[in-house]
Amino acid sequence: MAKYVLQELPGEMTDGKKIVYPKMQTYSLHDYETVIEHMHDYAGSISEGMIRAVFDALISVMESWMPMGHNIKIDGLGVFSLTLGFDESSPSEKAELKNTADDPKTKYRHVCIKGINFKPDQKLLQALNKEATFERGEADVQVPQKTKLSLEERIARAKAIIAKNGFMTLYDYANATHQSRSVASKDLRQIVADPTSGITTRGSHSHKVWIVGTESMIV
Repeated sequence: MAKYVLQELPGEMTDGKKIVYPKMQTYSLHDYETVIEHMHDYAGSISEGMIRAVFDALISVMESWMPMGHNIKIDGLGVFSLTLGFDESSPSEKAELKNTADDPKTKYRHVCIKGINFKPDQKLLQALNKEATFERGEADVQVPQKTKLSLEERIARAKAIIAKNGFMTLYDYANATHQSRSVASKDLRQIVADPTSGITTRGSHSHKVWIVGTESMIV
């Protein structure tokens, strides 16, 4: 039986009320090989090699067609679509942003893919709800930790971690600044968005880390 906790969102609504939502407690991440093993267990007549080939073909189709403006729909699973954003990693665009007095976003020229959206099929949601049974894991509502450190102090601690380890994880930053992971993640997005902070990211999702930006390493 899966468990959940009640999580309080940072901040509050205009009427002063707090927003609380259920958050599932996860215990593991099933990687590529584990998923293939599970699929082979459900369909024993299909070899693991064939399952890998289907996955590889799906990834190739997504790589070929999604950048050209096509979404991918798989019946029973859902729809995949791209998320676009401005490329803030280019040194020339960072310099342009720094020297812009008016709206900085109008000066960006290079757009890149920032992520992939997934909208699940309603049939999949219905099937999941039939299988799911939840119980509350903790009685108390989890309240996001608020740090007493200033922005400058938080950036200094982040740079100290990066200087020591060569990179920084979300857990490292949350622990060093005494914040919850959700609040720390939002805080880091704001820090990275500021080109003067000297901190940028590398990787994505569970492999995402924070490093010193290229401009900060120039003496």
